[in-house]
Amino acid sequence: MAGRQRRGRASQATDGIDAEWLAETGAAASRDSGAPADLLGDYLTLLATAAISGDRPTPQQLASVGDCGRRAAQDGIAPGRAVNLYLSAAWRLWRGLPVVVRSSDSEVVRAAADAVLQVIGDAVALFVEAQQDERRELIRREESLRREFIDDLLRGDADVAALVERAEPFGLDLTRPHQLALAMKSHDPAGNNILASMLEKIVVAAYGDRDVLVATKEAFLVALVPGETTQQRLPDLGTLLTRELARGRDSGQWRVAVGRAYAGAYGIARSYEEAREALELSERLAMPAPVVHAQDVLVYRVLGRDQSAMIDLIRSVLTPLESARGGPQPLLDTLHTFFASGGVATETARRLHLSVRAVTYRLDRVRELTGYDVNVPEQAYNLQTAVLGARLFGWPSSALPT
Repeated sequence: MAGRQRRGRASQATDGIDAEWLAETGAAASRDSGAPADLLGDYLTLLATAAISGDRPTPQQLASVGDCGRRAAQDGIAPGRAVNLYLSAAWRLWRGLPVVVRSSDSEVVRAAADAVLQVIGDAVALFVEAQQDERRELIRREESLRREFIDDLLRGDADVAALVERAEPFGLDLTRPHQLALAMKSHDPAGNNILASMLEKIVVAAYGDRDVLVATKEAFLVALVPGETTQQRLPDLGTLLTRELARGRDSGQWRVAVGRAYAGAYGIARSYEEAREALELSERLAMPAPVVHAQDVLVYRVLGRDQSAMIDLIRSVLTPLESARGGPQPLLDTLHTFFASGGVATETARRLHLSVRAVTYRLDRVRELTGYDVNVPEQAYNLQTAVLGARLFGWPSSALPT
């Protein structure tokens, strides 16, 4: 009964308020703040009612303000502009209230001002809370869509037509060539999202804001750039990422792998698979360089295709080294360094911190145990291929697959 009486008084109180004047007040507040006047909803009516009748609005009456806050978030209106709209509207309405409200009786004016201030506080608080809730929900939806898009893009098995359409908001033209790089650190991938935001600014500055994407995928940082980097003399993607990641506290923990550039949606997935495989190979082979390109490990991909033949080669060529004093590892390290240094014994000795005589002795020991001589080209090729295969399979630290 009391609620109906209050609503009746409010209706009577606002009957004398000119709707056109309220609309003009809202339009002026919109010009002041740069925010649309329709975001005020019933706010001006609630203010006028409170000033005239002294009644505070009910939660149901304030619900429209919350709807306006959610719409402001969806339209991308900044919170500051929206709050300025509400404060400017309240100021202008108070200045223009009928003379009967702005009475010479101080008690009447004080009661009206108190009621208006309460409505302003309730409405602005509700508006801002609804706007923030909607902004958080929009961010969650955008992040979910972004993750789904990246997963489909890198997997390469989604509907291509739909993928091309979904790529447009991200500034990607999937008909052009793209190159992809992966960065991974050995621990604590939780901070990758922050790093992705930082790297995105740097990558955009280097390659432009079209056909560029920086994101996270599992434990990886993913960077996608246009594929025509060589022709346009753009910076090498792996070098750029390595340099920027080296600025962080965990700089020594990062390893970067870069796939080759391919055209089309499936080309991105292919570049991703190449980069991922290169990253795995660089870890297994303990490559010292912080960045590895897919073309640099092609020989290992070839060697790993026919695993049974490679295992047979390792067994027939290298397993005799197991009878050496100290095991096969020192002799394998000597062979690997010898081939990596161009077959120069003095350079091999320098890299291994050994004397040339020690290197020569080890190479002679390899010949005695295996029957393969590094000075005979055909035999050296067999030895080098077997050593690469051993590193690929982690032998002798790990047993060869049966």
